[in-house]
Formats: sequence, C-alpha cells, structure tokens
Amino acid sequence: MASTSTPLTLPVLPLDGEVVLPGMVVPLDLSDSEVRAAVEAAQAAARTTPGKPRVLLVPRIDGTYANTGVLGTVEQVGRLADGDPGALIRGRSRVRIGAGTTGPGAALWVEGTSVDETVPEPLPGQTAELVKEYKALATAWLRKRGAWQVVDRVQAIDDVSALADNSGYSPFLTTDQKVELLETADPVARLKLATQQLRDHLAEQDVAESIAKDVQEGVDKQQREFLLRRQLEAVRKELRELNGEQEGEESDDYRTRVEAADLPEKVREAALKEVDKLERSSDQSPEGSWIRTWLDTVLEMPWNERTEDAYDIRGAKAVLDAEHSGLEDVKERITEYLAVRKRRDDRGLGVVGGRRGGAVLALVGPPGVGKTSLGESVAHAMGRKFVRVALGGVRDEAEIRGHRRTYVGALPGRVVRAIKEAGSMNPVVLLDEIDKVGSDFRGDPAAALLEVLDPAQNHTFRDHYLEVELDLSDVVFLATANVLEAIPEALADRMEIVRLDGYTEDEKVVIARDHLLPRQLERAGLDKDEVTVDESALRKLAGEYTREAGVRTLERSVARLLRKVAAQHELGERKLPFTVRDEDLRDLIGRPHHVPESAQDPAERRTSVPGVATGLAVTGAGGDVLFVEASLADPETGAAGLTLTGQLGDVMKESAQIALSFLRSRGAELELPVADLKDRGVHIHFPAGAVPKDGPSAGITMTTALASLLSGRLVRTDVAMTGEVSLTGRVLPIGGVKQKLLAAHRAGVTTVIIPKRNEPDLDDVPAEVLDKLDVHAVTDVRQVLELALAPATAGAAPEVPVAA
Repeated sequence: MASTSTPLTLPVLPLDGEVVLPGMVVPLDLSDSEVRAAVEAAQAAARTTPGKPRVLLVPRIDGTYANTGVLGTVEQVGRLADGDPGALIRGRSRVRIGAGTTGPGAALWVEGTSVDETVPEPLPGQTAELVKEYKALATAWLRKRGAWQVVDRVQAIDDVSALADNSGYSPFLTTDQKVELLETADPVARLKLATQQLRDHLAEQDVAESIAKDVQEGVDKQQREFLLRRQLEAVRKELRELNGEQEGEESDDYRTRVEAADLPEKVREAALKEVDKLERSSDQSPEGSWIRTWLDTVLEMPWNERTEDAYDIRGAKAVLDAEHSGLEDVKERITEYLAVRKRRDDRGLGVVGGRRGGAVLALVGPPGVGKTSLGESVAHAMGRKFVRVALGGVRDEAEIRGHRRTYVGALPGRVVRAIKEAGSMNPVVLLDEIDKVGSDFRGDPAAALLEVLDPAQNHTFRDHYLEVELDLSDVVFLATANVLEAIPEALADRMEIVRLDGYTEDEKVVIARDHLLPRQLERAGLDKDEVTVDESALRKLAGEYTREAGVRTLERSVARLLRKVAAQHELGERKLPFTVRDEDLRDLIGRPHHVPESAQDPAERRTSVPGVATGLAVTGAGGDVLFVEASLADPETGAAGLTLTGQLGDVMKESAQIALSFLRSRGAELELPVADLKDRGVHIHFPAGAVPKDGPSAGITMTTALASLLSGRLVRTDVAMTGEVSLTGRVLPIGGVKQKLLAAHRAGVTTVIIPKRNEPDLDDVPAEVLDKLDVHAVTDVRQVLELALAPATAGAAPEVPVAA
C-alpha cells in the first residue's frame, strides 16, 4: 500500500478543466496571469535552492480545487508554436494538499505532503495479471487508432503506478474520470480503475462501430436500390418509347383512373385522398401496397352499374313455373315484388328517402326442397345477376364486414365481394345456410348481418375494408335455412319468412318427370327416346324407395336407376329402348326401403299390440311419423314411477308427466283401471333413441298410448295424431301442421287428429293431400280416444305389456 511522507511548500499553478498526471509533459501559456505568477514564484524560490523550479499543478473544476495535486518541474521557458510565451512542465509525483502559506511572488503557496507510490517487488499474481490485461486493452485501442509507435512505449512500462498514470493521455476520458485517477493514491487500485475505464470505452466503441456498420450497409443498400430503380425506370421509359406509350408514373396512373371512373362523390374524395398518400409514400413503404390494393378494389366495384329489371310479370311467373314445380308462396311473393317495382318505376318512385326497393326473404324449409336453386330462378325471372354466398360454418365477423386494411392479407367482406363478382349494384344475393352461422372469439357473423339485412339501414352499409358507404337497398337478398329457430331472433325479424314445407307425392312425380329425369338422362349419357320411366314407377320411387320432404334422395334414386340400365346395356344384358315400369324397380335397384304401416301384415304392424300410438313430428328434414310405446312394470319386481327413454327434451318429459297425471285423475271417467298406474311403474319409450326429440306436440299421442295400454284396446293403424295436452284434458294447438300432414300422407296414414285451433292451418295444405286424408279437429282428449282406439273385442281380456 502507498504511504505519505516528505512535507513540501510549493506555489500553486491552477489548471481550469485540465488534469495533469505524473509522467505527463504539458506546455502552458504564460500569458495567463496565474500561470505566470506560479512559474515566476517557482523560479524565484529555485535561486536559493538547488534543482529546477517546482510548482504544484492542481485541477480546478468549477472554481473548486482538487484534494490532490501533482508536483511539476519547469523544464523550459520560451515561446510556444504560436509565438506566445510559454513554459514546458513535467509532472513528477502526487502531493496531498494541506493548508495555505506565504511565499515570494504573487502566487498562492500551499503546504503539501508527497505521496509514496512504490509497489513491492515482485508483483503479486493478481497485479501481474492486471498489468497484462491493461497492456492488452491499451494495445488493442492504440492499434485501432494506428498509433503503432506508442504501443512499444506502453509495453515497455513495468511500473504499476506509471502504467496507470499513462492512461491520462487517453482523449476519451472526461475531466471527472481523470480527477478520480489523480486522487486514487493506491497504484493497484488506480490501475484497476484505468483498466475498467478503458474496457468500457472499447465496449462502447464496438457498439458504435457495429451501429455505424449497419447504418453504412443500409445506406449502401438504399443507394444500390435507388440506382437499380433508376436504371429500371430508364429501361421502362425506353420500352414505352419503343411501343409508343405515354410516359407516366404509377401514382399518376391511379389519379387518372380515379378521375376517369364513374364514382359517387364521397367515394371519389376518399379515393383521391388515398392517391395523395400513395404519391407521398416511398417505394419501400408497406403502406404503398395497401393503398394500391384498396384503390384496385374500389375501382373494380360497380358503383353505378345496374341491370334493368324485367317488368314482364307474366313472363317472370312463367319462368318460375317452368323451373320449379310447387312452391307457390315464393312465386307469389316474387311476382308481388316485381309488380310493386313496376308501379313505383312507372310513377317515378324508384328512390324514396335515399332507399330503393330491395327485398329480404328467408326461405325456410327441409333439405332438398329447392331453396338454393330457387334463388337462381328468381334472378333469371327478374333479369338480374345472381351470386351465391355460402355462410355454412362461417365464424369470423370479418367475413361479413371485412378486415381492417392494416392487417396482412386484408379483404373486403363477402357481401362486397359478391357485388363486385356480380358486376352490378342490384343483383340477387343468395345467403345460403344462414342458420349454420356460428360465433366464437372472432365475433358473431349473425350480428354483423343485422345491418346488411335491414331495409332501413343497408343503404348506408359500411364495410371495414372499404370504409365508404355502400348502397345495398336495391339488392334482393334471399336467405336459406333448414331450421327457423336456429336463426337469431333479431336477424329473423329483419327478414320476410317464406316457408317451404316439402312436396306432396304428386308434386314429386311431376318434378321427377319434368326436371330430375331429363337432367339425369343427360348425365347418364342416355337419350330420352332410349329410356323412359312410367309415372307408376316414379310414384313408387317417391313413395316406397324414398321418404323425405324434398327430392334430393329421389333424384339419386333416379340416377341409380338410369346408371343400372346403362350398365346393363353396355354388358349386353338389356336392349334399348327400354321402358321402366314399377315392377322392374326391384330387379334394378333392390327392394323398397319404406313400406307404409297400412301395407304391412296386421301382425307385424307396430300398433298390433296395446300401448303403441302413432304421432306426427317436425324435424330438420321435414315432417315425420313418430311412434310412442308404453308398458307397465310387474307389480312385484318393478318400482312405481315414470320412466322415459328415447333421448327426450325437457318439454317432452313434462308432456309425459301431464299425460300420466291426467289419466290418474280422470281415468275412472274413461273406465280405465287407473289403480295400475299407482302401484306399477310406467315406461314410455320413443323408438329411434339416437335422435333427440323435444316439444309438446306428442302430448295426446302419449295419452292415447297409455289409455290403450290400460284398456287393452289397440290404436287404429290408419290413425296418426298431434297436439299438446293439458292437465284437464284439453287439446292445445301446435306448429308445423302442413309438414306433419304431408308426412302422414307419405306414410300411408288416412286419418289424422289435430287440435281444433289448428283448423285454419289446413288452408296451407295442398288440396290433393286433404282429399286423401280424413282430418279430425278435436278439443278434448276424450274425442281423441274415441277416434283412435279400436273397439274392444267382446269377451277378450285386455293384454297389458309388462316391462321386464
């Protein structure tokens, strides 16, 4: 460690903002009065003592003197390079500054104590490593600066104190850092400090060099790209001149296109603003590509393109009749729409309150009834463009309203894309499978459709991508759905619901003869003269090979039939022309899949035992026949209570409880052994257990099944029923009467029981179906039992099925 000794009395030479360390030689300007006074005082003192004049070099920072100074000797007095008087002073050693004192001359004299900075030999291992590290860092820094002659001088310094003080020459050190070095008396600690300062500087220098290198590479790349683009522009210019084209930049081209396009005023203003942004943006900016894509989309939109409606009302109705059999409700609604449009146009009322006369219809019905194909026929009848938008499985709100332009790969919504595809502002847009729209974390597309399908709002529809108003009030929207209940209530309220409840057997035969058979003959490579199908065969296909509300399975059966005939002809097994009759169907396509209950053997019918009744239901595929089975448990083995099976919903379970309660309370009036209901368990089952079932319309069917079970009287095979039952035995109204009656007709049922309050719904049922059905409208369960239960066999004991 360093120690202090040797008291000294020296004149002070202040250094403003400068620090001199031992071993350094500095020139000082004698024109400064304080410097001159200190040198002269030192010279005066040197006359009485041997040796060179001595001064105390003390840093003065903001008027404050440091605690430690450097003993300096005046080596030479003369003139500096600029001709001013000066002195050359060499720093010798550190001096601790004490109290002030008096001395010759005008200088400030202080007492001080010299600092002993010797380090014992040999150097400890850590100190030797520190010396080695400092020399390596200093050498690396000096080589970067090209100071090769200084490298040898630094390598030759072995004294720890001198090596640490040598860093005072470093130009990157601040005054505070040099003062810290000066005031650190311990040579080893001072060398550590100098090493750390040099290490920090080299690290900063490496970062600065890396940044400068990256910047230089970026500048070089930009310059190279700039030169290449200039060369490319020159090549394009030469090519344009060679081809005789006019010269013009891309932004100028967009401006010309926007000004020449037939755009609405607000759209034109928005487009010109984007062109201004494009002109200001650089070629490297990603915003330029977004703007160009947006401008292309806007310019491709048919803002003022409209097709003229065909106001030939009779001709439009003829087109609809020719392309679709049945569906009278839809045809009447389209005819009404065209008639109103024609009258408004004749009276100059095409636009009222900024809105045109569009329409929003929802075609609701089971699969295969022609909802999707009807949309194209409507467009054909009106003389409009047709475009289909598939919504099944759509879960992203942006699919309807578009993405924001800042997203990568942003696109306008499907409605905007449909209008762009149609090339007209008044197409017929078919929103297919609107009841299959879902929702998740990306939003609710059904909610986004609220504005699109609202006639009071859609004349100012704003897509997130376009961000300009789009008039949809002249578009005819046709939405298709299988289940009305799956459409959100707010969305269904904005649409006019048109129900397609399915076809009668006669309508299916006509459709198969006029539409399905010609289409499938062409697809099978057969001529209409080569294969003909009798109407009896088509009727059997519709009645016994298929049982559906639509005609999709019927068309597949016709296609299978024709494929079989074509294959047999190619194999030489059958000659053409050939007429397919009903008796040929079994040999060609196998046995029938659906045989009516009335056509089966009486012993094989489901209602051949007491406790089974036939009900009517509505599913997503249309109307269907539903059987209800009831049984009583053995009083010795079965527990009392009600058991329900068949994957039933809560409403249907409650209907079963109501039916059981009614019979328990009123069974005596109906002459039924109600004691069995108290002591024995009751089991009600709905076959097809894998199919979920719900709703109140099976109430009278369950009551009839239980009454048949208790009385032992069979339920008539030709009777089917539907209706909700109350605790007092009233028969309450239900929905889907038309679909249920069509299902009963398909199943071969001849007698149908419905609630009295549903009697007005019979107006919707085709006349040919009503002619073949004996429909009874009832108000009380007693009437149902009188109609549905067969008379008891005289002297026969009732057979009550017992559940195991």
